[in-house]
Formats: sequence, C-alpha cells, structure tokens
Amino acid sequence: MAGNESPAKYTVPGLEVEDGHRVAELLQMRLHALNDLALTLKHAHWNVVGPNFIAVHEMLDPQVDTVRGFVDETAERVATMGLSPKGTPGTITSERTWEDYTVGRADTLTHISALDKVYDGVIADHRNAIDEVGKLDPMAEDLLVAQTRELELFQWFLRSFLSTATGELKHQG
Repeated sequence: MAGNESPAKYTVPGLEVEDGHRVAELLQMRLHALNDLALTLKHAHWNVVGPNFIAVHEMLDPQVDTVRGFVDETAERVATMGLSPKGTPGTITSERTWEDYTVGRADTLTHISALDKVYDGVIADHRNAIDEVGKLDPMAEDLLVAQTRELELFQWFLRSFLSTATGELKHQG
C-alpha cells in the first residue's frame, strides 16, 4: 500500500475485510487508469488540428466529463471498501503499468489512432478487473461493467474515423 495510511479495519457488510480490501486494490488501479484517461483525452482535445478538428475536439469533451465521473465513483467505492483512494499525479505515474501518451500537436487521425490504442488498454484492463472483482463483490463488478460499456461506446465513436467500408481499422501515426 502506498503512503503511510493504514487500511480501515472494516469493509462493506457481507464481505471479509481482506476481500473488501482486495477489491479496493483492484479498483485503485482502475482509478489510476481512469484519471490518466481523462487527462489524456483532454490533452488530445487541446492538441488536435487539421481536417475534422471541430468534430474530434467536440467529441472528446463529453468523454472527458464522463470519465471524470467514473473517477469519482471509483474513488468513492475504494473508500467504501475501506482503503484510501490515491489520486495524486505522483502515485498515478509511479504505480501505472502503461506508457505515457506521447502525441502532442497532431492531426485528427494521429490522435484518434493513438486514443484507440489507449482505449484498447483501458478496456482490456477493466475487463480483467471485472473477472477478478466479480468473484468477490457484485457491486464493484456492476460499476466496472457499466464503465466498460460506456468506454467501449467511446472507442466505437473514435473507430468510426478509422474504419473502412469493409470494417478494417486504418491506424495513423
């Protein structure tokens, strides 16, 4: 556990403390990913240029807002389970298991291609967490399922820019 805080001696009713804290640890990694995703989406929103600029620029803001909501609900579930949620930039960067987003000012297809890959990782990790969390806490599982459904929809929006008529994805950059 990061920091000097000790975990609470409780969790939600009906779960053993160890199981509740394990769920919170899994959710903590999802919290890191969601915080990172919200910042990455906003970064792309500020740095996208070129054809279809306004469509992409305006498409990303609702995604940012929704993901920020996911951040809050995930952090609150971590706290409910008896651990202290960590949302500081240093903790996110020291504990994450993925590379930083490296695209700066770039055209729409370059950002969309890079964001598609970001969504690949976040969604795959959410699905893995669903499998593990679902064995312990159906409420946390439900939270992650709902988030994943929305994240997959957002990825589909991005992929509409990358898809050919035959259903192939054409990544750029």
